[in-house]
Amino acid sequence: MMNFETALRLYINEPTKEKLHEVSELLLKEMTIKEKIRILQGHAMGVTVKNFLTKGRFYNGEAYPAGGCKRLGIPPIMFTDGPRGIVMKKCTCFPVSMLRGAAFDDELEYRIGEVLAKEASALDANLFAGVCINLLRNPKWGRAQETYGEDPYLLGRMGAALTKAMQDNGIIACPKHYALNSIEDLRFSANAIADERTLHEVYLPHFKKCIDAGAMSIMGAYNKVNGTYACENTMLLTDILRNQWGFDGFALSDFFYGIYDAVKSLKSGMDVEMPYLFRYSVLSYKLKKGDICVQDIDIAVSRVLRALISTLPKHRKQPESVILSDEHTSLSRESAAKGMVLLKNDNAVLPIPSDKKIAVVGRYADKRNTGDHGSSNVFSPYAVTPYNGLCNRFGKNNINLYNGCKCDEATKVAENCDYIVVCVGSDWLQEGEFLVNLGNVKKKPKGSGGDRADLNIPPEDVKLIRAMSALGKKLVVNIMGGSAYVIKEWIDCADAVLMSFYSGLEGGNALADILSGDVTPAGKLPFTIAYNSDDYPPFLHLGAKCKDIEYGYYHGYTLFDKSGKTPHFPFGFGLSYTEFEYNDISLSNDINNKIEVSLNVKNTGNFDGDDIIQLYIGSNNTDTDRPVKLLKGFKRVRINKGETVRVSVTADVDDIRFYNSETGSWELDKSYTVYIGKDSRNIIEAGKISF
Repeated sequence: MMNFETALRLYINEPTKEKLHEVSELLLKEMTIKEKIRILQGHAMGVTVKNFLTKGRFYNGEAYPAGGCKRLGIPPIMFTDGPRGIVMKKCTCFPVSMLRGAAFDDELEYRIGEVLAKEASALDANLFAGVCINLLRNPKWGRAQETYGEDPYLLGRMGAALTKAMQDNGIIACPKHYALNSIEDLRFSANAIADERTLHEVYLPHFKKCIDAGAMSIMGAYNKVNGTYACENTMLLTDILRNQWGFDGFALSDFFYGIYDAVKSLKSGMDVEMPYLFRYSVLSYKLKKGDICVQDIDIAVSRVLRALISTLPKHRKQPESVILSDEHTSLSRESAAKGMVLLKNDNAVLPIPSDKKIAVVGRYADKRNTGDHGSSNVFSPYAVTPYNGLCNRFGKNNINLYNGCKCDEATKVAENCDYIVVCVGSDWLQEGEFLVNLGNVKKKPKGSGGDRADLNIPPEDVKLIRAMSALGKKLVVNIMGGSAYVIKEWIDCADAVLMSFYSGLEGGNALADILSGDVTPAGKLPFTIAYNSDDYPPFLHLGAKCKDIEYGYYHGYTLFDKSGKTPHFPFGFGLSYTEFEYNDISLSNDINNKIEVSLNVKNTGNFDGDDIIQLYIGSNNTDTDRPVKLLKGFKRVRINKGETVRVSVTADVDDIRFYNSETGSWELDKSYTVYIGKDSRNIIEAGKISF
């Protein structure tokens, strides 16, 4: 009799796509209809109740099971969430994805993925649903922190790295939320409308990158896309995902309310309902009634079997001792420092000399603030605050603390100091997953997460910044949060401004690494910072009468480029303590379907540091509406002071094609202009290429 162990052995001996399909079909034939239907259902109720009653945790305290068949030895899917760490028990909390996007380093993201895979394995999970790659349209989106930024290419590179790390280590990677999911408060009712070209060029390429990188599962979204719920959307789940992209794995629903109609969802290509048996409880009845057929069930089950058979042979069970190891926490600290973005540094006020006295003030000066408290929350046993980190680096006697926003109290602490570090921004109460919203909330409770009400930091924080500026000390503003803020009203008060995002359990130490100069900042904005909130695309808030919203072709830096508006800080911007000079630029496009720009990069300053070289490409087609330019390559390099390094940055020719909605094909324009840049506005023309 064929069982799972035999199927694995046959596949391992001949690991081809053809053999994978063959053995999964043989295994499928051994299953009863009851066993098949069970494969398509989540079984997390017992785990959730157990965790809630015994450990005070409602969500994902242990891996959530789905499917499985004991008789044939088929293991269940064992789900764990992310993306800033494994949410089960007490694991290593990494910086949020937005900070990691700011690092522009997919090799680093792969290393983070390896750690996450090990910690997932140690806690018996075999599926990681933390590859969050929804595109940031508007920074008001409460869950922006969970993704990598506003650019599809950046999202694709980073998401693919995390996907590959998971799959290489025997954990099924699950990109989410497919698709057009970037509104939180109305996530159950928003209808994102996008034309065919916009859908393919802007909102889906990063998902395809993850599929191409080997993802064997994908999570649907709550929202509607062009009038149809994402988890019952045949266009998304079958026409594009399977027929166009060749996806060979399975789709699972977003939790609890992802599926509305079991028949529509199953027939559209939604395979597994998570985390409990709910809508799919009617599958047996619908089969008897004739609304679905056995083939509908078989197609879905075979996809799950293929994911398990192809991925699990790479899995190596890890001991729980790997969790929170020095290696893992050190990587969290490294990644935090690599992604922090220096926005301003007048008169080289940073780095702070070791002999200076520093006041650390503000609501987040000595408060754990690692991000959202929803499904991405990681329960690490500690988190280094800014105050802790600066004490560790400069000595406790040199650090004064006031953890609050009262200007008079902060003044008392700061008046005898040389530097003031003001910690402002947001926390889980102002932005994040809106857990209060179960589909029928009409008014948003105050301090309940969800989408941001506006893009300014709170007025009491602004008042504190102004009060500290009046003291005449060197003033550093440290912004903690998930994405862009409008900061024009107070930025002139500060000598230096740093975005540290939500920087993980070692965030305070990483902040001290940057402020002290032990690490030279090199992070680049993965989004555009506008002068005004209205410069971003429209957004839907709770209470909106119409739930339809157009997801347009332009957003982020492409919108600023096209409209001629000047951003406050452009996409890809970030200062350093040193300077980099570009020269001797050459361009080639005749090698292995690649466009390659080579250049000399010289560190002309006084600090060793990293530079991130960005490659942008714009079409010269004037007959069709095209973006001015698009990011199509980047490379992070380490260059010591005084050193010159020859660097090559490449782009795939296939990545510069445009979608022709009339023919349904991807086509090259005749001519393109290639740019090398320090950010999306500070660019140098490298030359033109023709096809």
